[in-house]
Amino acid sequence: MRLEDLIFRLPAKEIIGNAAVEVQGLAYHSQSVKPGFLFAAIRGWREDGRYFIPDALSRGARSLLLEEPIANPEVTQVVVPNVREALAWLASAFYGDPSSSLTLVGITGTNGKTTTSYLIESILTAAGKNVGVMGTVNYRYQNKIYPAPTTTPESLDLQRNLQAMREAGVTHAILEVSSHALDMQRVRACDLDVALFTNLTRDHLDYHGSMENYFQAKQLLFTQCLSESRKKTPCSIINVDDPRGGELLQVACGTLLRYGVEKRGEIWAQQMEESEEGLCARVSTPRGVLDIHSPLIGRHNLYNILAAVSVGEALGLPAPAIATGIEKLSRVPGRLERIPGGGCIRVFVDYAHTGDALARALDTLRKVTMRQLIVVFGCGGDRDRGKRAVMGKVAATASDLAILTSDNPRTEDPLRIIEEVEGGMRETTRKKYQPADLMKERVAARNGGTGYVVIPDRKEAIFWAIRAARPGDVVLIAGKGHEDYQILGETKVHFDDREEATRALASIGG
Repeated sequence: MRLEDLIFRLPAKEIIGNAAVEVQGLAYHSQSVKPGFLFAAIRGWREDGRYFIPDALSRGARSLLLEEPIANPEVTQVVVPNVREALAWLASAFYGDPSSSLTLVGITGTNGKTTTSYLIESILTAAGKNVGVMGTVNYRYQNKIYPAPTTTPESLDLQRNLQAMREAGVTHAILEVSSHALDMQRVRACDLDVALFTNLTRDHLDYHGSMENYFQAKQLLFTQCLSESRKKTPCSIINVDDPRGGELLQVACGTLLRYGVEKRGEIWAQQMEESEEGLCARVSTPRGVLDIHSPLIGRHNLYNILAAVSVGEALGLPAPAIATGIEKLSRVPGRLERIPGGGCIRVFVDYAHTGDALARALDTLRKVTMRQLIVVFGCGGDRDRGKRAVMGKVAATASDLAILTSDNPRTEDPLRIIEEVEGGMRETTRKKYQPADLMKERVAARNGGTGYVVIPDRKEAIFWAIRAARPGDVVLIAGKGHEDYQILGETKVHFDDREEATRALASIGG
């Protein structure tokens, strides 16, 4: 494309040089540049893209997207107030505005995005649609599965993936939209049909700084992205039981659909039955009552189901397809995923890595626990330190035995992280045991006592949790879910909670 055709949707720009130059491709990593490319010099967290301009030019870049001009008359420069925002518009134009010809659903919120995306995918598939998904677990469409480096990719990668989906015959695409992605303008230039809000609890304050900033970032999906959508009837779907849902209702764009359990919205759970086998609910919708049956367990999954039903309603999908899609989804990777082979000891792996998510997971499993509830958990390094004591307190008070361990320490000292988490556990009346006394603690627990143990090695912690369990006990391994790695320093090493749990069960003959 000619550069002047590529930049037509940019609201503010200054062109230095030849605007008619041909653009063969776009890149924001200099090593991805090929002859004729435009290089976007993004100011990142750790590095400034301007420092890589010489490398991009040496590789054949003929134009630059940047926030301050450079002294080089031989290269065309597009100077903009915000490179990330501009790149989103350029990427959409370069790939032919793929979202304009897809039905596009964006999901944001602290918890529930992944499960809700799987539910919506199952509903759309039951309705005969060709579905693509970009989310935390992976990116997938037409029986192709790709690793997900981030929940929501950079705008250039996002538009490239949407175009690939469109070319492969995808008709409906689902995006899990993180607060980082919204703040970094990655979802700009996406023509959304539906924007969905699940909930808001503490997370990512290492990046946003405050809960208000965090909420303002989430809000952008409804006040910015949806308002810019060129779809005929964009729709905002909001969980009105969440305290922030009421605030969002005041500013969200498009048609509004509300869902809830405590409060009545257009989609409302009139009745619910919860058991170890799953959920049954009678759901009121604008088109009538829908009887839902799901193998998923827990009240939090009722909210995910209501969110998915709301999307089905917004898109006008047949009620039988909505019910069938929900019933057919039996598991979501790393979301209260049961590990086979435990016999009378039930072991679950869950992604819960916030205090609220951990509390919900433990509350759900408590209802199906015949005897004792054991949890293995930790907190990630280089992330919000304020949630560590909160998670420690939740784990200590909501379980019978809590085993505190490491979880992606990154560049922090794992023992320092554990010490901060343990601070919250000390606020409770729970007794601390030494690993050597773990089996003694199980005796105490069966007599009404509770406590916690610190085992920094995650593999060892999982082993001891399962070794300590007895028939009728439930073990929750929380924090990593679907992840198959540990981040030690700046290095990823293979580690999968599900694999370790399977080995531990095998070692005890489970």
